[in-house]
Amino acid sequence: MGTGPQRYPGAQLSHWYQGRYGGDAMESNVVVWHTTEGTSLPDYGGGASAPNFTAVPDFANKRLNWYQHFDFDISSRALVNKAGGVETNTLNAVQVELVGTCDPTTHKRWDTKPHLYTPELPAWVIRDLGAFARWARDHHDVPLTSGQTFVAYPASFGATKTRMTNAEWNNFRGHCGHQHVPENDHGDPGRFPIAAILKAATTTTQETPVADLTAFDVWNYKNTEQGETSDTYAYLRNTKAKVDDIKTDVIRVGGQVAEQRTTLVAIFTLLKSVSDRLDQLEAKA
Repeated sequence: MGTGPQRYPGAQLSHWYQGRYGGDAMESNVVVWHTTEGTSLPDYGGGASAPNFTAVPDFANKRLNWYQHFDFDISSRALVNKAGGVETNTLNAVQVELVGTCDPTTHKRWDTKPHLYTPELPAWVIRDLGAFARWARDHHDVPLTSGQTFVAYPASFGATKTRMTNAEWNNFRGHCGHQHVPENDHGDPGRFPIAAILKAATTTTQETPVADLTAFDVWNYKNTEQGETSDTYAYLRNTKAKVDDIKTDVIRVGGQVAEQRTTLVAIFTLLKSVSDRLDQLEAKA
């Protein structure tokens, strides 16, 4: 296991696959960027082809919601690894899928639905991708460098001039795309604005985005890696249960107080009536 923190702050673990596919421990010093070519969080075949992270756009709030599938320093499964060549998934590469497309044909077909197109990423996406790159540098020493040309899709597909040789891949550190990894033919993430993302990582002072907890069912959270509810969330759930019990008691006592108040008012009314009657009798005596 790597030496830095393994969970990206705010990332949701509802699609955690490390318990099913253990992966290899490593010290990640490369970020490989992908696009899912879809508009929602994929299932990745139950995790069989999952990356370490998926960034899902929240267009209403202009932010990325992060899902983590493997620890930062555990190999994931989004790259082809052919026999007799170099290691890909297990060669210190942390992999990030961005929900969106790099394909101009797909971009045109999706014209009527909100989606991300990598050559035209909005500023808030670049900001949040930069925040991830900064965190990877600060906690895992992943250099904020690339040196790779991100070619527009579909020219990025296949055996292109920008795809690394085995030796180049073995020596690479920093940020690259699926289109640069040897033994692979995918062309994602196309013309990806890596320079702007790495600049955002060094210029923005915004804190690492935290997932919207209104969309995260904390009380029913399960750490599927261990098959049990984690201690932290179990404590929170138990605390909530105790608070609910106290709330129930307060409501019950409040009801009792209301009933007693009604009784006291009735007694007071009766006593006042008796007092008034006695005053009347005394006046006639």
